[in-house]
Amino acid sequence: MSKFQLNEQLSLGVCYYPEQWPQHLWADDMRRMKEMDISVIRIAEFAWSVFEPLEGQFSFELFDNVLQLAKENDLKVIIGTPTATPPAWLTEKYPQVLNATIEGHLLQHGLRRHTNYTSTTYHQFCSIITTKLVEHYHTHPNVIGWQIDNEFNCEIGEFYSESDHIAFRQWVESRYVTLETLNEAWGTTFWSQTYSSWDQVYLPRLVPGGRQPNPHLALDEKRFISDSVLAFARIQADIIAELAPHHFITTNGLFGHLNSHQLTNELLDFFSYDSYPQFSTIFQDPNEENPLADRSWSQTLSAVRSISSKFCIMEQQAGPGGWVNKMDMPSPRPGQLRLWSYQSIAHGANMVVYFRWRTATFGQEIYWHGLNDYSNKPNRRLAEAAKVGHELQFISDVLAPTTYEANVAIMRDYNNEWDGEYDVWHGPYGWTSGKEWYKALTRKHIPTDIVYMEESTTLEKLQKYQLIIYPHPAIMSAATASLLEQYVELGGEIIFGCRTGYKDTRGHCYMLPFPGVASKLTGIELEEYTVVKGTRSAPSIKFIGNDNTMATQHFNEIIEPISDNVEILATYEDDYYAGKPALTRHAFGKGQAWYYGSVFSEQVANEILSLLPDVHSPASWLHLPTEVELAVRGNDSRRIYILLNYSEQPMSIQIDESKLNLLTNEAMVGKVELQGYDVLLLVEEK
Repeated sequence: MSKFQLNEQLSLGVCYYPEQWPQHLWADDMRRMKEMDISVIRIAEFAWSVFEPLEGQFSFELFDNVLQLAKENDLKVIIGTPTATPPAWLTEKYPQVLNATIEGHLLQHGLRRHTNYTSTTYHQFCSIITTKLVEHYHTHPNVIGWQIDNEFNCEIGEFYSESDHIAFRQWVESRYVTLETLNEAWGTTFWSQTYSSWDQVYLPRLVPGGRQPNPHLALDEKRFISDSVLAFARIQADIIAELAPHHFITTNGLFGHLNSHQLTNELLDFFSYDSYPQFSTIFQDPNEENPLADRSWSQTLSAVRSISSKFCIMEQQAGPGGWVNKMDMPSPRPGQLRLWSYQSIAHGANMVVYFRWRTATFGQEIYWHGLNDYSNKPNRRLAEAAKVGHELQFISDVLAPTTYEANVAIMRDYNNEWDGEYDVWHGPYGWTSGKEWYKALTRKHIPTDIVYMEESTTLEKLQKYQLIIYPHPAIMSAATASLLEQYVELGGEIIFGCRTGYKDTRGHCYMLPFPGVASKLTGIELEEYTVVKGTRSAPSIKFIGNDNTMATQHFNEIIEPISDNVEILATYEDDYYAGKPALTRHAFGKGQAWYYGSVFSEQVANEILSLLPDVHSPASWLHLPTEVELAVRGNDSRRIYILLNYSEQPMSIQIDESKLNLLTNEAMVGKVELQGYDVLLLVEEK
C-alpha cells in the first residue's frame, strides 16, 4: 500500500467527533460530506477515555463503526493520537504525569494539556495507547495517516513539575558536560549564582520580584522545552513508523517554545496547522496603524510554509468561535469562509480540513461553531464549503503540483524569538518590524516567504531570494554572519534594523563595537543608542535626495560609517544626534547590506522599497488595489496567480494580458470586478 502524498491532489476534509453524537446521525453526516466533495475526516484526537475507559481495558467498537461508514462512503481517515487529553483514571492514580506552576502547584484534570512531557510514567501510557491504536487500525484501507497528539504547547508552554526539573538538570549536564562550562555559559559569577553541584540546577523558580530568572537560563529553558516535546513526539512517531510505514505522520499547531522545523525534519512527513484568521482581529493591538486584519494571517501561513512547502490545514475556521469564557469571535461574513480556505491554499496548503462538522452542544467549546449549526439544517457556511469542495475537484490537477513562489524573504530564528520573550531590549521589536515589512510588501503585491535561519541553512537556500529582511537579530553567531556575508558578496540584498549582531548564542554581549559580528557586512559601528520612551520623544528622520521625513519608534541607534563603501540614505532630524546617520547602505561585493538604526514602520519600509526598483510584483501585467492580495504558486509548466479580495466591497482590477480563469476555464483580459471576499485564479503557461 502506497503512502498518501500531499503533493498529488487538493483534498477537502472536516474534523468529526462521533463520540459526541448519537449513532443514528453518522450515516447521514457522511452522505452529506460526500455530496459536498469532502473526502477526508479527522477523528479521535480527544477520545482516550473512549478507547481506554479503564486502565488496561480497551474498546474500539465505536470507532470501528465509524470507520466502516467511512469505507462505505469512500472517506479517507486521519486518526489523532489522544495524548493531549488523558482520562481521569490516569491523572488521579498517577499525579506525577501532571504539569505544575512555577510555584510548584499541580495543574489538575479538567481541561486539556495538563500533563508534562518528561514523566516516564506518562511516556509509558502514551506508548501503550498509541501502539494499541496503530495495531488495530494500521490495515484499515481508509486510514491514510496519523496526527500525533494535538497542538503541542497550546494552552501552556512552560513546565515546572518535579520530573521537569530533573529532566532539565540532565539536559543541562548533557549540553555543558562540566560545571565550569555551564557557569561560563550562564554568566553565574554575576550576583554570586555560581553552581558547585548539578543538584543545584533547576528550571526558573520564583525569585524576589517574581519571575525574573537569569536570562541565559531562561533561553536554555526554551531550548529544553523544545527538546522535551521532540522526545515525547518521537515515542509516538517511532511506533507509527514501525507498525504503519504506509501511513503519513503529522502534527498540528504552531505554538511557542518548539522548534517546529526540527520536529518536522526529524519526525513528520509534513507539518499541519490550525488556521483561525479571526485570531488576528480579536487579539489586534488597538493602537496599531493600518492593520491587515484577517489578511495578516497570510504572514502566519508563510511561517508554516517555511516548515513545509506543502502543508495541511488540520483545522480551518468554519464559523464563529470561542470557548464559554474566552475568544468570542464573530461569525464570518458571507464569502469569508471560502476566502480563508483559498488563503490557506494560496500559501501552500494542499489539504484543508474544516473545524468542525457540527457545533458541539456541550463542553467548553459549545460556541466554537462548525459547518453545521446545532439544528443540522442547511446554512450558508455549508453552502460555501460545498462550493470550495466542488471547485477543488475541478482545479486539483493543475494546482496541487505547484508550490508558492517568492523572491523576497523576512528572516526569523528561534534563538532570537526565545531570548526576546524575556529581553525587552530587542524582543518586542522583531515581531513589530516583521509585521510592518509584511504590510508594505503584501500591499505592493510582492509575494514574501518567511525563512528561519538555522544551523543547517545553506547559501543555496538564501540565494533563492533577491532580498532578505532580517529585522533585529540580536543573537548572531560568527557562522551566521559569515553566511550572510557570502550571500551579499554574491549579489544578495539584506536589510537589518537596530539591535543587530551584538549577542552570541549564549545570549552574552560581544566585547565588540556594535553591531558586533555584523559590523563587517554593514560597514558601520554604533556611536551609542537609546530607548525612545517616557519623556524622550521619537525623532524624525529625513531621507537624503527627496527630503521625505517620517517618525522613528521605540529605539534609536547613532550610526558611524567605517567603510568608504557606505552611503548615508537618511539622517535624524531631532535630539542631540540630529544630522547623524539613521539609514545606511553598504556595497559589499556584488550586493548591498542596509542598516536602519530604529524599529521599522510600514512607512519606512515603503520608502526603502522605493529605493529598490528591482523588487516589485512578479505580475507587471496585473494592476491591483491594495485591498487585494497576490499569491503565486508555480512549477516548471505554469504559474497560478491567486487574487484574494479581503474587502467586503467589489474591487476593480486590470488585466493587461489575456489569462485563463482556472475556476471557470474562461479567458480574462481588461477591467474585471472582483466581488467582495471573492477569489480569482489566473493561469500562465510557461
